[in-house]
Amino acid sequence: MTVDISMPLRGDTDTEQVVAFARSVLLREGVDPTSTLTITFADAAEIASLNEAHLGETGPTDVLSFPIEDAAPDAPPRRAAGGPPLDLGDIVISEEVVAQRADEYGVDYLDELYLMVCHGVLHILGWDHITDEEAALMEARETEHLATVGRRRR
Repeated sequence: MTVDISMPLRGDTDTEQVVAFARSVLLREGVDPTSTLTITFADAAEIASLNEAHLGETGPTDVLSFPIEDAAPDAPPRRAAGGPPLDLGDIVISEEVVAQRADEYGVDYLDELYLMVCHGVLHILGWDHITDEEAALMEARETEHLATVGRRRR
């Protein structure tokens, strides 16, 4: 599993641990181990621009996911027999917004960061939270993944 990650903007973000966590989520979700994913850290202005351009929303957000492959909950994309490795897509995270949300919710910054990594990966894999039922299922899955690394969901 290849997870490419940009340099974080904050000094307390350990990219090796973030990559290891993203890989563990992907593997636990049944993604082919030859797949690739990109995680990029962006400042609030950059993610606000992406949020407006791709979702029509104004202002910054904490995480955006840009999947390449078709997927659904519990049905990750599959590599064709003998085909090339899958490029799953891109996740963009604003550490600035994550820190603001952590303060807002009264949680540890790294708990919130790991939640956003997991949230982004699950969106890449077709999970969503449009309905209350979808949100409950996604939140439960996030809680499971976070527990594997001693992190908690707010």
